[in-house]
Amino acid sequence: MPVNLLPPSPGALLPIKGVALGTAETGIRQPAREDLLVIHLSAHCRVAGVFTRNRFCAAPVIVSQAHLEKGRPIRALVINAGNANAGTGEPGLADARGTCAAVAALLHCRAEQVLPFSTGVIMEPLPLERLIAGLPQCVAGMREDGWAAAAEAILTTDIVAKGASRQVSIGGKTVTVTGIAKGSGMIHPNMATLLAFIATDAAISQPLLDEMLGDAAQRSFNCITVDGDTSTNDSYMLLATGEAGNAEIDDAASADFAALRDAVTELSIALAQAIVRDGEGATKFITLRITGGANEAECRQVAYAIAHSPLVKTAFFASDPNLGRILAAIGNAGIVDLDAGRLRLHLDDVLVAENGGRAAGYREADGQRIMAQAEITVRVELGRGDAAATVWTCDFSHDYIRINAEYRS
Repeated sequence: MPVNLLPPSPGALLPIKGVALGTAETGIRQPAREDLLVIHLSAHCRVAGVFTRNRFCAAPVIVSQAHLEKGRPIRALVINAGNANAGTGEPGLADARGTCAAVAALLHCRAEQVLPFSTGVIMEPLPLERLIAGLPQCVAGMREDGWAAAAEAILTTDIVAKGASRQVSIGGKTVTVTGIAKGSGMIHPNMATLLAFIATDAAISQPLLDEMLGDAAQRSFNCITVDGDTSTNDSYMLLATGEAGNAEIDDAASADFAALRDAVTELSIALAQAIVRDGEGATKFITLRITGGANEAECRQVAYAIAHSPLVKTAFFASDPNLGRILAAIGNAGIVDLDAGRLRLHLDDVLVAENGGRAAGYREADGQRIMAQAEITVRVELGRGDAAATVWTCDFSHDYIRINAEYRS
């Protein structure tokens, strides 16, 4: 079960003026579950996006990037679950474009004003006819308060829907930010490893919206990993309708920009952590805090070496304080001039290692106490400088193997 994570209540996901959402059941994912979502945007909505850097990126990623580059106002997003439309070649691109054309016909806009997204099984043809058949139901049911149903419709192996809202005062106006995300496995950052859609009614210039999204991605979705695999379909979108009535934010040094940026980033961190808490088979939520690095990049390098070690992850699952595995992972992180004698390793409040070995005061009973917790913080002091980084991950359980072994069954 997910680690200390409950689905959002429908009333907790606040509507965004200028964003309407509608869902439908098409059978692409599995019977009796909604698996198609259309998000309709007001005419002047601004859209920013970051996408996977996997070189085998999915057809909808290619099409969405191309449509954004055309610079037309984006009027709709369409998302299907159950089929990734990745590894599908030219037919997959044709299906992604056909999806956009079908949505555009219903919403009376151009196909280039629609962005497609898909999640699910890779290298299977997209059942386009089922998708198109479900679109009228999505459009007929579009509502500004449809976020909870939308969060359910985009899930694949997730157990819990993920969504949140924040509000902040900007220029005397109440600005709302609401977002949903999906992701459970194939989670490792190389942009943002999942599908995430965040909307705000704030008025903000396009350049600053792009800047805000990049900053939020770096501090949230680019700080999570479940299994070290980067998806072919990762997409993180930020939508701004400008309907809140605030003066347009066009100065990156302004207090208004900082307030909105912090709200978007805080919400993104909450969604990113929810993905780790719902990692496939996860039983532990682990914060890796690396300090004292020469630069942030090497701090992340150490964090990911720990997070991606199967030996470390299985020790966490077993609640086994076999903490030499963490030291081994740090030593294998690729920092060739790391001085092991200056390193300090903490497990929550317990000093485990220093001066190149076990700390004099460390007792295995203390390590056992921490390892038995559902939430654990690993803190590593490198003793090389002032840089720091935080990464969130989870353990590997029997269920991770079962879920992925049975994924197509």
